[in-house]
Amino acid sequence: MYQYINDDRQFLNFLLPSFPGPSGPPGFPGPGFGGPSGVPPLQPSQAPTSPPPPFIPQQAAASSFAVDPGAIRFCLFRNTFIWLSNGTGFWFYPVFVGPRSVAGFRWNGRTWVIFGIDTRRIISFTCY
Repeated sequence: MYQYINDDRQFLNFLLPSFPGPSGPPGFPGPGFGGPSGVPPLQPSQAPTSPPPPFIPQQAAASSFAVDPGAIRFCLFRNTFIWLSNGTGFWFYPVFVGPRSVAGFRWNGRTWVIFGIDTRRIISFTCY
């Protein structure tokens, strides 16, 4: 369990930039909460500059098991459509894959927004 906590901290450090002032957002540490050594914090300039493809791809046969983070690593910096265990699906642009999480940008219909999710919630994905 300790390793999972460290993995989540690395994920959050990568996803959230450093916050100025004596404290960060509620529930997060203050200054110094930037990216870990050798891993830069996520920058808005890494977001895609164009919208995702204008279609929703056909979902491949889904497994009842969580997605292996190693598999989704092949979709880094590519438009990726993911389907979650709750039945929702959306375009995603991954820029970081951790042991149990993936971070990047989610298309909200108008623009890309920073987004991160536990890979155990993803049932299938396809990238272009």
